[in-house]
Amino acid sequence: MEFYTPQEVAKLIGVSPNRVRQLVNDGKLLALPGSGRSKIPVDVIQDGEVLRHLPGLLTLLGDGGFSEQEAFDWLFREDESLPGTPIQALRDDRHTEVTRRAQALAF
Repeated sequence: MEFYTPQEVAKLIGVSPNRVRQLVNDGKLLALPGSGRSKIPVDVIQDGEVLRHLPGLLTLLGDGGFSEQEAFDWLFREDESLPGTPIQALRDDRHTEVTRRAQALAF
C-alpha cells in the first residue's frame, strides 16, 4: 500500500498541511492508524479531492462502533462479493453498495 504525507495531500487538494491534519482528526480523511496520522493512503485521494463519500462513510462506521483500525481494515479488505475492496468500490463510484454494507455491519 502506498501513502501520502499530509504535506503531499495538502498540495494535491489545495489546502494547508494543518487543514489535512484537521480533516484526519475530524474523521473526514483516513490515515493509517498508529502512524501518528502522517500516512494517508493514496487510494483516498482521487482527481485532486478526498473521495466524495469517504467522510460520510467514516462517520457511519464510527457511529456503528468501528474503531479507527477496524474501519481502516474493513475499507481495505478484499471482498469477493463487491468485487475488490470497499475503498476501490468508492473510487469506482459504487458508494451506494459500500454504504449499504457498512450500515448492515453497524447494526
